[in-house]
Amino acid sequence: MMSFPSAGREKQKKESVGERSSDIVDLWSDGASRGNPGPAGIGVLAKDSSGREVLRLSEYLGETTNNVAEYYALISALEELSEMGYRRVRVNSDSELLVRQLSGIFKVKSRKLMPLVGKVKQILAAYDDVELNHINRSENVECDRLANEAIDEGLAGVKKPILTEGEASLF
Repeated sequence: MMSFPSAGREKQKKESVGERSSDIVDLWSDGASRGNPGPAGIGVLAKDSSGREVLRLSEYLGETTNNVAEYYALISALEELSEMGYRRVRVNSDSELLVRQLSGIFKVKSRKLMPLVGKVKQILAAYDDVELNHINRSENVECDRLANEAIDEGLAGVKKPILTEGEASLF
């Protein structure tokens, strides 16, 4: 099984009000890569049912593909939300491939994506309620900004890649 590092992640978690296990959280995620493969980053935003922001992530991955970045963004978000006690999630992604693969509409043909798809499905199995939505890029602007900001900061040496060289070569 692959490990997905969370140590050292720069994240902003915000307290939410109410019983988290019964509260549904809206999650938006995006992965970006400049080149395919190229420098990549993730952006995540999550809000509870009252609209209060509970999670924001902007991480530099290092060199990888856009599809890997999309999956890594979702994995990172789902792990964090699970740790925070959420058990119901509405996933919003502008990656049609990701949403359709996880919904079973598209087959996973890339051997490099198979471990990531498996990891997402494993994490989602622990949730009580999951909804997957494909959204327009215009509805995911903030996560795109966060992902590109992470790439800029990584290229400037401000952020270190969270994928090790060996992990990045797997994808």
